[in-house]
This record gives sequence, structure tokens and C-alpha cells, in this order.
Amino acid sequence: MRRGSILILGATIVGPNSTAIGDCRIENGVITEVKYGEELTAEEGEYVVNAQGLHLIPGCIDPQVHFREPGHPEKEDLGSGSKAAAAGGITGFLDMPNNKPSVTTLSAMQKKLDSAANTCVTNYGFFIGATKENLGDLQEAVGTPEAPHAIPGICGIKIFMGSSTGNLLVDTDEALANIFANTAGLIAVHAEDEERLNERWPLFEFRTDIEAHAEWRDDRTALLATQRSVNMAVKYGHRLHILHLTSGLESTWLKGRTALPKSGDADDSESTEGEDEGRVSLITTETLPQHLTFAEEDVHTEDVRLKMNPPIRSADDRDLLWQGLRDGTIQCIATDHAPHTLESKSLGFPKAPSGMPGVETSLAVMLNHVNSGNCSLQDVVNWMSTNVAACYGMEGKGVIAEGMDGDVVLVDLSMQIEVKDENSWTRVGWNPFRGRSLSGWPVLTIVAGIPVFERTDATGPKGRLLVKGGEVGEAIIMSPWK
Repeated sequence: MRRGSILILGATIVGPNSTAIGDCRIENGVITEVKYGEELTAEEGEYVVNAQGLHLIPGCIDPQVHFREPGHPEKEDLGSGSKAAAAGGITGFLDMPNNKPSVTTLSAMQKKLDSAANTCVTNYGFFIGATKENLGDLQEAVGTPEAPHAIPGICGIKIFMGSSTGNLLVDTDEALANIFANTAGLIAVHAEDEERLNERWPLFEFRTDIEAHAEWRDDRTALLATQRSVNMAVKYGHRLHILHLTSGLESTWLKGRTALPKSGDADDSESTEGEDEGRVSLITTETLPQHLTFAEEDVHTEDVRLKMNPPIRSADDRDLLWQGLRDGTIQCIATDHAPHTLESKSLGFPKAPSGMPGVETSLAVMLNHVNSGNCSLQDVVNWMSTNVAACYGMEGKGVIAEGMDGDVVLVDLSMQIEVKDENSWTRVGWNPFRGRSLSGWPVLTIVAGIPVFERTDATGPKGRLLVKGGEVGEAIIMSPWK
């Protein structure tokens, strides 16, 4: 068999402009033929997959994960997180810098890139963490407004506007302005207002009920930081991505202020202040399957398993997030995969850490929403692949078309599996959707034309890995942002 060469026959292909039954050929990791209504003939040495009854979609890309390397391998490392991603139909991920130690220099970034090359089974990219003092390091990673550059595998700058790990807190106007004004690249923000969090904490510090978490980190706390980051992006003409939107208040305020970047924006954006209500093509946002599925009653039942920052909110917030996705205010879906051990979670509120696994069930959760009539499969492809690639200026990703990278996933919309902790691939061994029966699962994950994971009757619901760590996957190439 020729490695990286595969022929997929008879799938219902979700292409950029239409969905129809057809064949897809990948050679040396690149899609070379997509044919509808006529069957391609297998070539010598080509691996052939009969995909009748299955849908072929572009590989999903998770733009926000926390794989805990370096610092906490007992929770996750890049290799185990990548395997969990492959199990979920994710062919690429962008990992956050709030590790121990925090990843705030180019040399620390290079260590993660080297580790990923040796251990991952999917494509990968990384954020560099912003502090109040590391402007020079950020410029080394992404460039300056006058001289932007892009290093393969480096996707942008991460700013925590609310408290996080180590020294990754940037919460003053002076420090924020310094970064927005003097760096290139994409800035992604965790938008929670630190001052409001600190002011409100005395009202909640003695409570032990999980409901206190969302009351403390309320939607106003999120909105204030979101507004502040948007104002910075508009003032300095900087590309901004707002991470994990959780509230209807934010989604409503952002309507008309966000949009997918226009073609070419990554290379030669020349928007000027005041155009299109603050250069809408410069601002994008995302939400999570958790916030599209759970509400406060689920948090009451599952308790600290569903504790995360920003928190899961009300059913009304959930409905408004769906509305934001449908009207284009929210462009894409991430998971904020942030695993913690069940032992640490057992400490209860407020001591239990915030965060949960998500990367291996995100696509299945969204396919279940397709089967429930909440969205279409094309919507899911846009939100989890096409739009993610557009938001980050990824080259060769996000659509099934000739010349694009051969990262694709076969999904079975009729496959029904109950989520069980024991089937988890993530190292912490549990899943927030446990006990839910989901309809629609990835059955074959293909990276650069190489099958890396399969889920069949023979493998059972957990599925099996088909490659070893480091055999497949490479740093994602992204265009520089001015």
C-alpha cells in the first residue's frame, strides 16, 4: 500500500458547495480527485474504503484545547490528547499555553512543537501566552504590525483577562494596549473581568453549592471583558478571537460586530478604524458543545463535573448561543478540553478545579444535534472545520476539494452509542456527557490520507488507534495576520 494514498468510494460527500454521493481520492496526503456520479477506479497500491451509507466530511479542527503538557501528564499530554482527538474525528487542534511552567517564550513553544512531532497522531498548533512583561517574546513568535510573520504551528497570542495558571493574567488597560498595539498575529482572549471577579468573590467564598459558581462568574463579568477586548481590537486594528462564548448577553451585544475574515485578510487587511462597526472582519468568536447542550439543571445534577470557566449558564443563554451560531454572530465551535482527575474534582465546590474533557465527543454531540433537528450536517462542517480554518488562516484545511490536505472523517449518522467513562481515550478517564446516548459518530479518522482511528462493530464503541504516536500529523501552517 502507498502510504498517504487512499480511495474512498460511495460516500455522501459534504463539499464546499453541495452534498452528494461520490468518490474521493487522496494521494501523498493531498486530495487529488473528488467525483460525483461516476466511480473512480482503484490504482495499484491504493487503500480502498467502501463508504456506502456514510458521510465524508473535512476533518474537524478544535481551536481550543488544554493538553496539560508540560506540567501535568497525569491529566493529559500532547500524545494522549491527540489520540483522544482522533477518536472524536478531530484531525487538528490548537493548544493553550497555561501549562506549568507557562509557555511564554519561543523556546518553550519549540519544545511543545518538538514533542508534538514525536507523539501526536493529528495536526497541531500552539498559542504563546501573554504576560505583562513578555512583549518581546510575543513579537518573536508572531511579529510586529509593521513586520508580521507566521511560524508553522504557532497560531497566535493567548490573553487571560481573568485569573488562570501562573503569571498568565493581563488585566490592566496599559498592559493590554501594549500588546494590542505592538504585536501582529491573532489575539485570543479568555474574556472574564478580573476586577469584577475579585469584587464579587466575598459574596460567594463561603458557599459550597455548585450554583454559586455561575452566580459569581456571571454574564456581566463576561460581557465587560468581551467589550473591553473588542474596543482594544478596534482601536489598534488587531485581529481578535473571543474564546468560549457562554452568555446570551455577549452574543446579543456582539451581533453585527463579528464576521468571518474576508478572503485575503490574513495577508493584506487594510481596514481602517470605524469601518463596518469596528472592522467586523477582524473579530470572531466561538462557543462549545457543552454550552449548546447543558444548562443549569444539568450542573445541579452532575455538580463539579460540569464546573468550568466561564460557567455553563441558563437554558435561555443556551438558546441565544444557538441563535448566534445560526445568524453568524458566532463563527465556530471549540471544546476547551481541560481535563482534571476525578480525584481533584471530588473536592467539591469551590476547591474542585474548573474544566472538563471534551475533544473526543464534541463531534458526536454535534451530530446528535443534527439528528435532533437543531442544525444541519453542513452547519456542523462549517462550525467545526471550514470556519475554524478561515478564522486562523489555515492553509489547506477546512473543505473537501482538490488540492486541499487529505484530512477527512467518515461519520455514521445512524450509529448510536451511550457515552461511558470507561470508553474514554483522555487520560483522566471520564466524560461530561456520560449516560447520554448520542446518535452519530465518527467511524474513520484520516490524517494526510492515512487512517489513524476507526470505530467499528469489531472494535466496539471505544474504537482503536491505527498508528503510533509521531507517525502522522504535522504543524499547521497559518498565514500571518497584520
